[in-house]
Amino acid sequence: MEPHLKIALALKYIFLLPLFSVVFSCSGEKKAGEEVVLWMPYNDSAEVAANRDHEIERMRYSLIQSKVLDKNEVFRPLYNAVSKMSEATYNALKPLVLEQDIPTIQSHISSGGLTYEKLALFYLHRIYGFELDNTTTLNTIIALNDKVLDEARALDKEFQADPGKYRHPIFGMPILVKDNINTEGMRTTAGSVAMMYNNVDDAFIIEQLKTKGGLVLGKVNLSEWAYFLCKGCPLGYSALGGQTLNPYGRRIFESGGSSSGSGTSVAANYAVAAIGTETSGSILSPSSQNSVVGLKPTIGLLGRSGIVPISSTLDTPGPMTKNVVDNAILLDALFGPDKDDPASIETKWGAGWYHASKLEGRLLGNRFGVVENLMETDSIYRQTVEKIKGLGAEIIEFTPPEVNMDGFLSILNIDMRNDLPSYIGTYVKNEDSVKVRSIAGLVEFNAADSLIRIPYGQAVFDGILADSTSMEGLRKIKATLEKSGRTFFDTAMDTHRLDAVLSIDNYHAAYAAVAKYPALTVPMGYRPDGEPVSLTFIGKPLTELKLLKMGHAFEKANPIRRMPKNYE
Repeated sequence: MEPHLKIALALKYIFLLPLFSVVFSCSGEKKAGEEVVLWMPYNDSAEVAANRDHEIERMRYSLIQSKVLDKNEVFRPLYNAVSKMSEATYNALKPLVLEQDIPTIQSHISSGGLTYEKLALFYLHRIYGFELDNTTTLNTIIALNDKVLDEARALDKEFQADPGKYRHPIFGMPILVKDNINTEGMRTTAGSVAMMYNNVDDAFIIEQLKTKGGLVLGKVNLSEWAYFLCKGCPLGYSALGGQTLNPYGRRIFESGGSSSGSGTSVAANYAVAAIGTETSGSILSPSSQNSVVGLKPTIGLLGRSGIVPISSTLDTPGPMTKNVVDNAILLDALFGPDKDDPASIETKWGAGWYHASKLEGRLLGNRFGVVENLMETDSIYRQTVEKIKGLGAEIIEFTPPEVNMDGFLSILNIDMRNDLPSYIGTYVKNEDSVKVRSIAGLVEFNAADSLIRIPYGQAVFDGILADSTSMEGLRKIKATLEKSGRTFFDTAMDTHRLDAVLSIDNYHAAYAAVAKYPALTVPMGYRPDGEPVSLTFIGKPLTELKLLKMGHAFEKANPIRRMPKNYE
């Protein structure tokens, strides 16, 4: 069905049909040629109106429900299998899976209490239960792998044939993928209507994941074009997927962006883990907003080929998980030299970040730099720093130097103007599936149906076209900003021999981005209104293992994360 016909059909419906009367009470029997209706569009005008006076201006939504995506197409292929899981079976699996880390889940599989197929079904049951109910949907799932249960059964057979064989701990773990990462069998859209028929092969990191036995469960929503389309628009909105919502407060708290679906889906326990991407804050922000652990690695540590780009200078994928151990496991599963990524880092590491012998550590003796004005203005940060000090760490307060960040936007503008056509030319298989070939083409395409394709405008795209920075000018900006970012951190790090700088959420993401420094964010508390807040460890290049060890020690001493109450 053509997109405009889907929209016309969707707008005919105005009733919200609760999931459990539509899906799990549905017999699945149908007449020849008739398709089971799992979900029906609803009138979201009351919800939009309720946010009209939200104190955060960009949460004053124009819409919540996608006008493009038909959830029936997403959820129907696996419906029969998922609907056969009873509530009794689901509840029996809950203590084995819900909020458990990967080593614990693998131990239940080894002992025979769980299978990889049941694990995938458990997460699918949750996804169907919450995402097809319009009162609880987070608008987070925009594609499902309709072969995932077959793939899980194949892994069960492999495991049963030789249970003693060593396998990577990611083996059989269902993972959700941000929808700007190429994934075979599911479209890779970057949230854009222009890309909604983009069928591609696996990105390098997805190949790595699958080689180790990881299961791709589906694709998740994001801020369209990784939040590089419109100015002042809501985080987590895409024309294809609609408005991603935060499970800790639907329409109350921002979802963070641009890896919004990755953060919200992990928080809601829709999968073991998710993969996000970051240019500047796009992993740190949604991880912090959704009380999950997110790692933005050193540029080039993880391969970037096959990912829809903003900037070949600053982009990186990264793991988003419920705990640090799982983060290390997923990082390890994605790791490896990418011959198609010029920035890929060749190392002699055997990796294995997840091994307890590498990951276990203490905060005793670590030296942390803490930002003086944050100590004065943020009570949770201050209390957390005092707790870390009480565990034996040395704390040095400092005020970062003022540095020149002029030209940051031009890096993104010029890189995307060049990198996006390169991505399309390299990875798009069929020219008829993605007809645009440039930012100028996208601007024209979007303008042809602005209410559907760009309800918040495309001011950022207009800025890309207007940017007159030369390639020589861009080269100088990149060099200057990398020096500025490193000066921002290194002035204190070198003087005081710091192991890391401690920040909040994505407060210093832009400086870490241009410095190409890794950052790990770990839940540290909740504001009085329930909004999550996280502690972010920022270190020098290729200190991921050190950050994970410190993050793991902090997490053990401060086990603060709690599930969103309506998604338990």
